Amino acid sequence: MGCYGIVSMVSRRGKYFALLIVSLMVLAWIATYSGETSKRTVVPPTLLEYALRKYKLKDDVDFLTLLPDLLKPSQKIQCPETSPLLKGSVNLTFDPALKLKDVEMENADVSRGEYEPPNCTARQSVAILIPHRDREKHLLYLLHHLHSFLQRQQLHYAIYIIQQTGDVTFNRAKLLNIGYLEALKDFNWDCFVFHDVDLVPENDHNLYMCDKHPKHLVVGRNATGYKLRYSGYFGGVTALSREQFLKVNGFSNTYWGWGGEDDDLRIRVQLQRMEILRPPADVGRYTMVFHKRDSGNQINKDRMKLLARTPQVWRTDGLNSCSYKTLSIERLPLYVNVTVDVGKPQR
Repeated sequence: MGCYGIVSMVSRRGKYFALLIVSLMVLAWIATYSGETSKRTVVPPTLLEYALRKYKLKDDVDFLTLLPDLLKPSQKIQCPETSPLLKGSVNLTFDPALKLKDVEMENADVSRGEYEPPNCTARQSVAILIPHRDREKHLLYLLHHLHSFLQRQQLHYAIYIIQQTGDVTFNRAKLLNIGYLEALKDFNWDCFVFHDVDLVPENDHNLYMCDKHPKHLVVGRNATGYKLRYSGYFGGVTALSREQFLKVNGFSNTYWGWGGEDDDLRIRVQLQRMEILRPPADVGRYTMVFHKRDSGNQINKDRMKLLARTPQVWRTDGLNSCSYKTLSIERLPLYVNVTVDVGKPQR
């Protein structure tokens, strides 16, 4: 049988299949001989299989209409507004025998402190900032629970531990400013969660995501009978978007020792006419891992005096005046460890 006879027997489906093969051969030829091998066009097998399945369903499909979709990189769908992985309230355990290696093995999908949902695109990218000094067991317990908590919320997140060196009085607020500035060098995070190391969330419906106003996530803790410490309390765990935190100029850098810096932040938020949002009382519950007050974190006796001047100084005391020296940045399996020298209190 001559060539004409063969061609006449090829069905419409066969013609389009031939066009598919020819088109792919042309693309491969162009990629091979264009001289730009680093930009070679690659057709993912999954997309090719999808195109063939679609083609088989329709005899009259025009393959040329499939080429744009075929050549697009695969894209994950956006994660749902409510994660199907949420469990609600969970029983927390604090095993004295827990080791860092155990937590690393539980979180094999976390790399250099960062995680992304495998099957969907997270609705927000969140940096968790934890100020730290000499609280290794507290940090271990928090990491043990927090990673799984955040993964069930289907977040793209990274955990930053900001370590203060030396024996100078602890400055939680300045460490959080530093965490914000350093984290933005890695990624343009949507949301920042400022998190004490001794507070562990009990309910994963307490979303670590930012909203149209700043969020205070600690409605109650076991140490206070799961009640708000006082009506204006804005400490422990808070969430502000990148823009919100910049708008208030971050925390004050002048609070050395325990107390005052969270009230200062609340005043800054209120000065910008932003509200403070909280989850329901049965959701915003935390377990506080009990401990004695650190010797280098004594009560700040000047906190009330500093709070009185916040409306006058917030524009010049904050992110735009945060001076420090970065000593090291270690990208460990479960977190990014930022070690800094925060300087000394000015007399």
